[in-house]
Amino acid sequence: MLVDYYGGKIVMAWGVAIWSVATFLTPWAANHSLLALLAMRVLLGVAEGVALPSMNNMVSRWFPRTERSRAVALAMAGFQLGCAIGLIVSPIIMSQIGVFGPFVIFGLCGFLWVLVWVSATSSTPMLHPQISKYELDYILDKRPGPSGSTAMKLPKSAKGLPPFKVLLSKLPVWALMCANAMHSWGYFIVLSWMPIYFNTIYHVDLRQAAWFSAFPWFMMATLGYVAGAASDMLIRSGFSVTFTRKVMQSIGFVGPGICLLGLNSAKSPSIASIWLMVALGLKSFGHAGFLVNIQEIAPQYTGVLHGLSNTAGTLAAILGTVGVGFFVELIGSFHGFLTLTASLYLLSALFWNLFATGEQVVFD
Repeated sequence: MLVDYYGGKIVMAWGVAIWSVATFLTPWAANHSLLALLAMRVLLGVAEGVALPSMNNMVSRWFPRTERSRAVALAMAGFQLGCAIGLIVSPIIMSQIGVFGPFVIFGLCGFLWVLVWVSATSSTPMLHPQISKYELDYILDKRPGPSGSTAMKLPKSAKGLPPFKVLLSKLPVWALMCANAMHSWGYFIVLSWMPIYFNTIYHVDLRQAAWFSAFPWFMMATLGYVAGAASDMLIRSGFSVTFTRKVMQSIGFVGPGICLLGLNSAKSPSIASIWLMVALGLKSFGHAGFLVNIQEIAPQYTGVLHGLSNTAGTLAAILGTVGVGFFVELIGSFHGFLTLTASLYLLSALFWNLFATGEQVVFD
Protein backbone atom coordinates (compact mmCIF):
# COMPACT_ATOMS: atom_id res chain seq x y z
CA MET A 1 0.00 0.00 0.00
CA LEU A 2 2.84 2.41 0.81
CA VAL A 3 4.45 1.76 -2.56
CA ASP A 4 1.19 2.35 -4.45
CA TYR A 5 0.56 5.57 -2.54
CA TYR A 6 4.00 7.20 -2.28
CA GLY A 7 5.82 5.57 -5.20
CA GLY A 8 8.75 3.20 -5.35
CA LYS A 9 11.47 5.84 -5.04
CA ILE A 10 10.48 7.18 -1.62
CA VAL A 11 9.56 3.83 -0.08
CA MET A 12 12.73 2.15 -1.33
CA ALA A 13 14.88 4.99 -0.01
CA TRP A 14 13.35 4.79 3.45
CA GLY A 15 13.56 1.00 3.44
CA VAL A 16 17.26 0.91 2.59
CA ALA A 17 18.02 3.72 5.05
CA ILE A 18 16.26 1.89 7.89
CA TRP A 19 17.80 -1.49 7.18
CA SER A 20 21.23 0.15 6.88
CA VAL A 21 20.75 1.67 10.34
CA ALA A 22 19.70 -1.74 11.66
CA THR A 23 22.74 -3.39 10.08
CA PHE A 24 25.13 -0.71 11.31
CA LEU A 25 23.78 -0.91 14.88
CA THR A 26 23.79 -4.71 15.06
CA PRO A 27 27.26 -4.89 16.73
CA TRP A 28 26.15 -2.40 19.38
CA ALA A 29 22.91 -4.34 19.90
CA ALA A 30 24.76 -7.65 20.21
CA ASN A 31 26.97 -6.20 22.97
CA HIS A 32 24.03 -4.53 24.72
CA SER A 33 21.41 -7.23 25.12
CA LEU A 34 19.61 -10.07 23.38
CA LEU A 35 16.45 -7.96 23.22
CA ALA A 36 18.29 -5.14 21.43
CA LEU A 37 19.79 -7.60 18.95
CA LEU A 38 16.39 -9.12 18.22
CA ALA A 39 14.94 -5.64 17.75
CA MET A 40 17.63 -4.78 15.17
CA ARG A 41 17.02 -8.01 13.27
CA VAL A 42 13.26 -7.42 13.26
CA LEU A 43 13.80 -3.85 12.05
CA LEU A 44 16.07 -5.17 9.31
CA GLY A 45 13.47 -7.67 8.15
CA VAL A 46 10.62 -5.16 8.17
CA ALA A 47 12.63 -2.63 6.16
CA GLU A 48 13.83 -5.20 3.65
CA GLY A 49 10.22 -6.14 3.00
CA VAL A 50 9.70 -3.01 0.89
CA ALA A 51 12.49 -3.79 -1.59
CA LEU A 52 10.76 -6.10 -4.04
CA PRO A 53 7.38 -4.29 -4.03
CA SER A 54 9.22 -1.01 -4.70
CA MET A 55 11.23 -2.61 -7.49
CA ASN A 56 8.13 -4.03 -9.14
CA ASN A 57 6.31 -0.71 -8.82
CA MET A 58 9.20 1.13 -10.49
CA VAL A 59 9.55 -1.44 -13.28
CA SER A 60 5.83 -1.32 -14.08
CA ARG A 61 6.07 2.44 -14.58
CA TRP A 62 9.44 2.72 -16.30
CA PHE A 63 9.46 -0.24 -18.69
CA PRO A 64 7.14 -1.37 -21.50
CA ARG A 65 5.74 -4.89 -21.26
CA THR A 66 8.25 -6.25 -23.79
CA GLU A 67 11.18 -5.10 -21.63
CA ARG A 68 9.96 -5.78 -18.11
CA SER A 69 11.31 -9.31 -17.80
CA ARG A 70 14.85 -8.15 -18.52
CA ALA A 71 14.45 -5.22 -16.13
CA VAL A 72 13.32 -7.51 -13.32
CA ALA A 73 16.09 -9.96 -14.20
CA LEU A 74 18.74 -7.25 -13.89
CA ALA A 75 17.34 -6.08 -10.55
CA MET A 76 17.23 -9.63 -9.19
CA ALA A 77 20.73 -10.32 -10.53
CA GLY A 78 21.96 -7.53 -8.28
CA PHE A 79 20.14 -9.13 -5.37
CA GLN A 80 21.71 -12.54 -6.04
CA LEU A 81 25.19 -11.20 -6.73
CA GLY A 82 24.94 -9.35 -3.42
CA CYS A 83 24.36 -12.68 -1.67
CA ALA A 84 27.36 -14.22 -3.42
CA ILE A 85 29.67 -11.27 -2.80
CA GLY A 86 28.57 -11.07 0.83
CA LEU A 87 29.34 -14.75 1.41
CA ILE A 88 32.78 -14.36 -0.15
CA VAL A 89 33.77 -10.98 1.29
CA SER A 90 32.40 -11.30 4.84
CA PRO A 91 34.94 -13.90 6.04
CA ILE A 92 37.75 -11.74 4.63
CA ILE A 93 36.46 -8.64 6.41
CA MET A 94 36.01 -10.54 9.67
CA SER A 95 39.55 -11.91 9.50
CA GLN A 96 40.92 -8.38 9.10
CA ILE A 97 38.84 -6.18 11.39
CA GLY A 98 36.73 -8.53 13.48
CA VAL A 99 33.40 -10.28 13.47
CA PHE A 100 31.42 -7.02 13.50
CA GLY A 101 33.24 -5.60 10.45
CA PRO A 102 30.74 -6.71 7.77
CA PHE A 103 27.84 -5.11 9.65
CA VAL A 104 29.55 -1.74 9.85
CA ILE A 105 30.83 -1.73 6.27
CA PHE A 106 27.59 -3.00 4.71
CA GLY A 107 25.58 -0.50 6.75
CA LEU A 108 27.73 2.40 5.53
CA CYS A 109 27.43 1.15 1.95
CA GLY A 110 23.66 1.23 2.34
CA PHE A 111 23.73 4.91 3.37
CA LEU A 112 25.87 5.72 0.33
CA TRP A 113 23.45 3.87 -1.94
CA VAL A 114 20.51 5.88 -0.59
CA LEU A 115 22.23 9.16 -1.51
CA VAL A 116 22.78 7.96 -5.09
CA TRP A 117 19.24 6.56 -5.37
CA VAL A 118 17.52 9.74 -4.15
CA SER A 119 19.53 12.00 -6.46
CA ALA A 120 19.32 9.85 -9.59
CA THR A 121 15.82 8.37 -9.71
CA SER A 122 12.14 9.29 -9.81
CA SER A 123 9.04 7.18 -9.21
CA THR A 124 7.73 7.74 -12.75
CA PRO A 125 9.34 8.79 -16.03
CA MET A 126 7.21 11.93 -16.16
CA LEU A 127 8.79 13.18 -12.92
CA HIS A 128 12.38 12.66 -14.00
CA PRO A 129 14.07 15.99 -14.78
CA GLN A 130 16.54 14.59 -17.31
CA ILE A 131 14.37 12.26 -19.39
CA SER A 132 14.15 13.12 -23.10
CA LYS A 133 10.83 13.57 -24.89
CA TYR A 134 11.70 10.68 -27.19
CA GLU A 135 12.29 8.29 -24.29
CA LEU A 136 9.17 9.41 -22.45
CA ASP A 137 7.03 8.99 -25.57
CA TYR A 138 8.57 5.56 -26.17
CA ILE A 139 7.67 4.38 -22.67
CA LEU A 140 4.13 5.75 -22.85
CA ASP A 141 3.42 4.51 -26.38
CA LYS A 142 4.53 0.97 -25.57
CA ARG A 143 2.12 0.64 -22.69
CA PRO A 144 -0.79 -1.69 -23.43
CA GLY A 145 -4.36 -0.59 -22.95
CA PRO A 146 -5.51 0.60 -19.56
CA SER A 147 -2.19 0.04 -17.84
CA GLY A 148 -0.66 2.77 -19.96
CA SER A 149 -1.46 6.26 -18.87
CA THR A 150 -3.24 5.22 -15.70
CA ALA A 151 -0.22 3.36 -14.43
CA MET A 152 1.76 6.55 -14.65
CA LYS A 153 -0.61 8.46 -12.41
CA LEU A 154 -1.48 7.94 -8.81
CA PRO A 155 -3.10 4.48 -8.72
CA LYS A 156 -6.71 4.06 -7.81
CA SER A 157 -5.65 1.98 -4.84
CA ALA A 158 -4.00 5.02 -3.32
CA LYS A 159 -7.37 6.72 -2.77
CA GLY A 160 -8.58 4.21 -0.23
CA LEU A 161 -8.10 0.74 1.17
CA PRO A 162 -7.50 -1.89 -1.52
CA PRO A 163 -10.38 -4.34 -2.10
CA PHE A 164 -8.69 -7.24 -0.31
CA LYS A 165 -11.80 -9.40 -0.43
CA VAL A 166 -12.06 -8.99 -4.20
CA LEU A 167 -8.34 -9.52 -4.70
CA LEU A 168 -8.39 -12.75 -2.73
CA SER A 169 -11.42 -14.00 -4.65
CA LYS A 170 -9.40 -14.26 -7.89
CA LEU A 171 -7.53 -17.47 -8.69
CA PRO A 172 -4.70 -15.65 -10.54
CA VAL A 173 -3.92 -13.89 -7.24
CA TRP A 174 -3.75 -17.23 -5.47
CA ALA A 175 -1.52 -18.53 -8.23
CA LEU A 176 0.84 -15.63 -7.53
CA MET A 177 0.76 -16.22 -3.78
CA CYS A 178 1.38 -19.95 -4.12
CA ALA A 179 4.21 -19.33 -6.60
CA ASN A 180 5.89 -16.86 -4.27
CA ALA A 181 5.42 -19.24 -1.36
CA MET A 182 7.10 -22.12 -3.19
CA HIS A 183 9.85 -19.85 -4.54
CA SER A 184 10.65 -18.60 -1.03
CA TRP A 185 10.40 -22.06 0.51
CA GLY A 186 13.11 -23.38 -1.80
CA TYR A 187 15.23 -20.23 -1.71
CA PHE A 188 15.50 -19.83 2.04
CA ILE A 189 15.99 -23.53 2.69
CA VAL A 190 19.06 -23.38 0.47
CA LEU A 191 20.23 -20.06 1.92
CA SER A 192 19.89 -21.27 5.52
CA TRP A 193 20.75 -24.94 5.33
CA MET A 194 23.15 -25.48 2.43
CA PRO A 195 26.39 -24.93 4.43
CA ILE A 196 25.08 -27.27 7.15
CA TYR A 197 24.02 -29.76 4.48
CA PHE A 198 27.52 -29.93 3.02
CA ASN A 199 29.05 -30.14 6.48
CA THR A 200 26.72 -32.96 7.57
CA ILE A 201 26.46 -35.05 4.42
CA TYR A 202 29.87 -34.54 2.83
CA HIS A 203 31.93 -33.53 5.89
CA VAL A 204 33.04 -30.31 4.24
CA ASP A 205 34.02 -27.74 6.87
CA LEU A 206 31.81 -24.67 7.20
CA ARG A 207 34.38 -22.28 5.72
CA GLN A 208 34.66 -24.41 2.60
CA ALA A 209 30.90 -24.85 2.48
CA ALA A 210 30.52 -21.07 2.32
CA TRP A 211 32.27 -21.16 -1.05
CA PHE A 212 29.91 -23.87 -2.24
CA SER A 213 26.96 -21.76 -1.17
CA ALA A 214 28.27 -18.67 -2.98
CA PHE A 215 28.73 -20.05 -6.47
CA PRO A 216 25.04 -20.96 -7.08
CA TRP A 217 24.05 -17.29 -6.70
CA PHE A 218 26.28 -16.40 -9.66
CA MET A 219 24.51 -19.10 -11.65
CA MET A 220 21.13 -17.72 -10.56
CA ALA A 221 22.00 -14.19 -11.62
CA THR A 222 23.23 -15.36 -15.03
CA LEU A 223 20.34 -17.66 -15.88
CA GLY A 224 17.88 -15.14 -14.45
CA TYR A 225 18.90 -12.65 -17.11
CA VAL A 226 18.78 -15.37 -19.78
CA ALA A 227 15.20 -16.10 -18.68
CA GLY A 228 14.28 -12.41 -18.81
CA ALA A 229 15.72 -11.96 -22.29
CA ALA A 230 14.03 -15.14 -23.55
CA SER A 231 10.72 -14.04 -22.04
CA ASP A 232 10.80 -10.63 -23.72
CA MET A 233 11.81 -12.27 -27.00
CA LEU A 234 8.84 -14.64 -26.88
CA ILE A 235 6.42 -11.77 -26.31
CA ARG A 236 7.94 -9.70 -29.13
CA SER A 237 7.68 -12.77 -31.38
CA GLY A 238 3.92 -12.89 -30.90
CA PHE A 239 3.47 -15.43 -28.12
CA SER A 240 0.89 -14.44 -25.54
CA VAL A 241 1.99 -13.07 -22.20
CA THR A 242 0.05 -15.85 -20.46
CA PHE A 243 1.87 -18.56 -22.42
CA THR A 244 5.24 -16.92 -21.76
CA ARG A 245 4.69 -16.58 -18.01
CA LYS A 246 3.53 -20.18 -17.73
CA VAL A 247 6.54 -21.50 -19.65
CA MET A 248 9.00 -19.49 -17.57
CA GLN A 249 7.44 -20.42 -14.25
CA SER A 250 7.19 -24.09 -15.26
CA ILE A 251 10.94 -24.12 -15.87
CA GLY A 252 11.39 -22.30 -12.57
CA PHE A 253 9.52 -25.04 -10.66
CA VAL A 254 9.97 -28.31 -12.56
CA GLY A 255 13.70 -27.74 -13.11
CA PRO A 256 14.61 -27.30 -9.42
CA GLY A 257 12.30 -30.18 -8.48
CA ILE A 258 14.22 -32.55 -10.75
CA CYS A 259 17.55 -31.18 -9.55
CA LEU A 260 16.69 -31.79 -5.90
CA LEU A 261 15.89 -35.39 -6.73
CA GLY A 262 19.28 -35.59 -8.44
CA LEU A 263 20.90 -34.09 -5.37
CA ASN A 264 19.66 -37.03 -3.34
CA SER A 265 21.84 -39.33 -5.39
CA ALA A 266 24.99 -37.15 -5.43
CA LYS A 267 28.03 -39.02 -4.14
CA SER A 268 30.47 -36.11 -3.78
CA PRO A 269 30.33 -32.45 -2.73
CA SER A 270 31.36 -31.33 -6.22
CA ILE A 271 28.45 -33.20 -7.87
CA ALA A 272 26.07 -31.94 -5.18
CA SER A 273 27.25 -28.39 -5.77
CA ILE A 274 26.53 -28.75 -9.49
CA TRP A 275 23.01 -29.98 -8.79
CA LEU A 276 22.44 -27.03 -6.47
CA MET A 277 23.82 -24.52 -8.95
CA VAL A 278 21.57 -25.86 -11.69
CA ALA A 279 18.57 -25.92 -9.33
CA LEU A 280 19.03 -22.29 -8.31
CA GLY A 281 19.81 -21.24 -11.86
CA LEU A 282 16.59 -22.80 -13.18
CA LYS A 283 14.63 -21.45 -10.22
CA SER A 284 15.54 -17.95 -11.38
CA PHE A 285 13.29 -18.49 -14.42
CA GLY A 286 10.50 -17.73 -11.99
CA HIS A 287 11.57 -14.10 -12.02
CA ALA A 288 10.27 -13.99 -15.60
CA GLY A 289 7.16 -15.82 -14.40
CA PHE A 290 5.35 -14.88 -11.22
CA LEU A 291 7.54 -11.90 -10.30
CA VAL A 292 6.80 -9.99 -13.51
CA ASN A 293 3.22 -11.24 -13.53
CA ILE A 294 2.45 -9.16 -10.43
CA GLN A 295 2.69 -6.03 -12.59
CA GLU A 296 0.47 -7.44 -15.32
CA ILE A 297 -2.68 -8.72 -13.66
CA ALA A 298 -3.29 -5.56 -11.61
CA PRO A 299 -1.01 -2.60 -12.41
CA GLN A 300 -3.07 -0.37 -10.10
CA TYR A 301 -2.43 -2.72 -7.16
CA THR A 302 1.17 -3.75 -7.84
CA GLY A 303 2.40 -2.93 -4.35
CA VAL A 304 -0.57 -4.55 -2.62
CA LEU A 305 -0.32 -7.74 -4.67
CA HIS A 306 3.39 -7.94 -4.04
CA GLY A 307 2.73 -7.47 -0.35
CA LEU A 308 0.18 -10.29 -0.33
CA SER A 309 2.44 -12.64 -2.25
CA ASN A 310 5.44 -11.68 -0.12
CA THR A 311 3.44 -12.46 3.02
CA ALA A 312 2.75 -15.92 1.64
CA GLY A 313 6.41 -16.25 0.70
CA THR A 314 7.63 -15.13 4.12
CA LEU A 315 5.34 -17.56 5.96
CA ALA A 316 6.49 -20.37 3.67
CA ALA A 317 10.14 -19.42 4.21
CA ILE A 318 9.70 -19.49 7.99
CA LEU A 319 7.84 -22.78 7.89
CA GLY A 320 10.36 -24.37 5.53
CA THR A 321 13.47 -23.12 7.32
CA VAL A 322 12.23 -24.22 10.74
CA GLY A 323 10.67 -27.37 9.31
CA VAL A 324 13.96 -28.66 7.94
CA GLY A 325 15.40 -28.91 11.43
CA PHE A 326 12.39 -30.75 12.86
CA PHE A 327 12.12 -32.99 9.81
CA VAL A 328 15.78 -33.97 9.85
CA GLU A 329 15.68 -34.56 13.60
CA LEU A 330 12.58 -36.73 13.21
CA ILE A 331 13.61 -38.69 10.13
CA GLY A 332 17.35 -38.52 10.62
CA SER A 333 18.19 -37.48 7.05
CA PHE A 334 18.11 -34.51 4.70
CA HIS A 335 17.10 -36.70 1.77
CA GLY A 336 13.45 -37.04 2.76
CA PHE A 337 13.03 -33.29 3.01
CA LEU A 338 14.62 -32.79 -0.43
CA THR A 339 12.12 -35.27 -1.87
CA LEU A 340 9.24 -33.44 -0.17
CA THR A 341 10.42 -30.09 -1.53
CA ALA A 342 10.78 -31.56 -5.04
CA SER A 343 7.18 -32.81 -4.85
CA LEU A 344 5.95 -29.39 -3.74
CA TYR A 345 7.75 -27.81 -6.70
CA LEU A 346 5.91 -30.09 -9.13
CA LEU A 347 2.52 -29.46 -7.49
CA SER A 348 3.14 -25.71 -7.57
CA ALA A 349 3.92 -25.89 -11.28
CA LEU A 350 0.59 -27.64 -11.87
CA PHE A 351 -1.35 -25.03 -9.86
CA TRP A 352 0.38 -22.18 -11.69
CA ASN A 353 -0.42 -23.58 -15.14
CA LEU A 354 -4.05 -24.10 -14.22
CA PHE A 355 -4.83 -20.66 -12.79
CA ALA A 356 -2.21 -18.07 -13.78
CA THR A 357 -2.82 -15.46 -16.48
CA GLY A 358 -0.78 -12.76 -18.15
CA GLU A 359 -3.76 -10.52 -18.82
CA GLN A 360 -5.09 -7.75 -16.63
CA VAL A 361 -7.69 -9.01 -14.16
CA VAL A 362 -10.72 -6.86 -13.39
CA PHE A 363 -10.89 -6.15 -9.66
CA ASP A 364 -13.08 -3.04 -9.53
